[in-house]
Amino acid sequence: MTTRRENLRDLAAVSVSEAIAALPGPFQQRNLAMVNDTTVVRLARLEGEFPWHYHDEDELFLCRDGSVRIQLEGREPVVLRAGELFVVPKGVRHRPVADETAHILLIEHPDTKQYGTSAVPGS
Repeated sequence: MTTRRENLRDLAAVSVSEAIAALPGPFQQRNLAMVNDTTVVRLARLEGEFPWHYHDEDELFLCRDGSVRIQLEGREPVVLRAGELFVVPKGVRHRPVADETAHILLIEHPDTKQYGTSAVPGS
């Protein structure tokens, strides 16, 4: 059995610009790369408000273009502009909001659910 690391012929650069052009719509994600078989780099287009949710693991947001407001339950929102990143700690309810189209890279576990859990942690 050949692992991903052993098959070097399949290595290629990923064009984030081409991946953005191929996204079908708002809040649709595309996996761009796996790192160490434990972390995935995902691309998403944001427009409008995403539902409130939380994850059982940290979630890293890297704003590629546009502007994204990460609303955090019980805290001030964090505004990200192109080139800025923010880590939402595990268990913190949040939702990204983009008043205009923005693209983000998410760095998270491969099994992280897009909509996380909507219930309040610990309830």
